[in-house]
Amino acid sequence: MRDFWLSCGHHLLDRDEGGGLVLTDDFLKVYLARPELVPPPEACAVERNLHAALLADPRKPLQPAEVAAIADPDARENWQVMLAFRDLLMKHRTLEAAYLDVVRRGIKVPHLFLNQLVHVILRNALNGCEDPFVLRAAEIFFRPQRMTLHEGALIAGDEETIAGKSGAPVSPLVSMLGIPAEAEIDIMNDDNADHYFEHSDQFHVALDLSGGRRGHQALAQAMAYWVRHLHGIEVDIEPFTEVRDANFTWYTGLDAEGTKIGDALWKGEEMEDAVRTSIVGLYRLRFRDRSSVIEALGEEPVYLILAMGAEKVLRFKPQNLVTGLPIQQLQA
Repeated sequence: MRDFWLSCGHHLLDRDEGGGLVLTDDFLKVYLARPELVPPPEACAVERNLHAALLADPRKPLQPAEVAAIADPDARENWQVMLAFRDLLMKHRTLEAAYLDVVRRGIKVPHLFLNQLVHVILRNALNGCEDPFVLRAAEIFFRPQRMTLHEGALIAGDEETIAGKSGAPVSPLVSMLGIPAEAEIDIMNDDNADHYFEHSDQFHVALDLSGGRRGHQALAQAMAYWVRHLHGIEVDIEPFTEVRDANFTWYTGLDAEGTKIGDALWKGEEMEDAVRTSIVGLYRLRFRDRSSVIEALGEEPVYLILAMGAEKVLRFKPQNLVTGLPIQQLQA
């Protein structure tokens, strides 16, 4: 079995009997290595001592006054944010449970931390997956994509890679692994797909998301892995390319734009051409065991809608596959 996404830190975590990710001190220490938290030479004694104490014991209980004593206001805020996130993770048996609590209760968590949680949980959900197209499609869950029309195909490229952003990496593990900050972008195809495992943490492979092509199906498979892992429910998700006489009993937008389109379709409104061209993917989700589904759905599928914004950036919201499906336990 080939490894991938080492930068998410999944190898630093333990697993419980159900396969969930269990927090470890080593995983917490990665956050202490972030440049926002490593005290600079001019840092006050309080900040330096706090950092040293947590390196020795990352779960050390702290009183608010201990952090409030940090002299630099920016450093103080960084510590408050990080420690609140640490305490949230420590409250739950697994990282999956922490993520579910965040999205179901709408707990405010920095977007960066939320994406990192999705990254490592999705790595766990996809463990054993050998299809590089599915793995590349799954990157959409936690990294915004710049959409481009190229020779009649709709291509998704990692927004940060395309922009050529440099500076501090998102994760200290990126530096530790020696991953270059920027890389050339190739479109995944049958000839180069197998090389994905060699550079999966560089996020420099683009994916063809044109309707009816392999990337479209790969994203459907990635979503099915995600639903199974977090809900414990088997689903079949199939992509399709055109809405005709669909009974929108239940729909879920996979991003803000997709939700707006679903709302309009549910109301029976006609779609303008600009809105129609913003659609990246349409999917039908069917539950294999309908005993877990609310009665109102009947025999209808759940429609999933993915669309890009006016700036042609795709911002997938995997939490909508947690809170937006007609599952009885969620409704309760």
